[in-house]
Amino acid sequence: MTSTEDVASPRPRVSVRRRGVVAGLLVVLVVIALALYYWGSTGSSGSPPRAAPRPSPSPSKVPTTAEIFDAVAPSVVSIVAIPSGKSHIELSGTGIIVNADGTILTALHVVKGAGTIHVTFADGTTSAATVTSADPTIDIATLGPATLPSIVVPAVLGSSSRLNVGDNVVAIGNPLGLTDTTTAGVVSGLDRLAEAPDGVHLTGLIQFDAAVNPGSSGGPLLDAKGETVGIVVALANPTNQDTFIGIGFAVPIGTAVAGGGPGPQQ
Repeated sequence: MTSTEDVASPRPRVSVRRRGVVAGLLVVLVVIALALYYWGSTGSSGSPPRAAPRPSPSPSKVPTTAEIFDAVAPSVVSIVAIPSGKSHIELSGTGIIVNADGTILTALHVVKGAGTIHVTFADGTTSAATVTSADPTIDIATLGPATLPSIVVPAVLGSSSRLNVGDNVVAIGNPLGLTDTTTAGVVSGLDRLAEAPDGVHLTGLIQFDAAVNPGSSGGPLLDAKGETVGIVVALANPTNQDTFIGIGFAVPIGTAVAGGGPGPQQ
């Protein structure tokens, strides 16, 4: 009697091995695909990509009022004028050095009719001065001091033609005898008409609201860069009390230099 054994037929090993290889390849491909997707979406650093910053120009620094004062104060002088035959009267005003030879630009009404003129420079040097030129139509005069300080600092002259209503301005002067007074405001009008203290009708003026009072006349009006763009000559006040109510006037510096005398030495 022949015996038989119930033995299961073995599965082909080649088929199992092939399926394993195929499955492995699929896993590898999935891993590679995921890696490529992650790499492309995040960049090589592993962090989300960011847009490259756009270069922007560095803004130029605008000086403060304090910095403008520090830069211009050495060019500002105080003026005391004594009318001829009236030694008991002293009229005060302001001037600005506009030339390396010490030439001072001021308002004519400050020194008009004066028998004696004294100027005091920023370093304390005092000197007699004489009127070297004058233009009554614009209320501008130049003074020649007899004595100069050891260092003469002419102001930097700007251009009033670049001014716009609303631009910042600074005024430096000696109102009511208070030396080195600095006020700030804006250009509130251009090409204005006004009457000088001596009654002369002035045209083409810069109107501004930086506070000025008697004694400020002849001082510089400065733009936002600290350049002299005008010479203070008048203030408006319907009460005739010579006090400031928010409206001052300055002769444009180009007009003042052309009418008052030579410009700065180059």
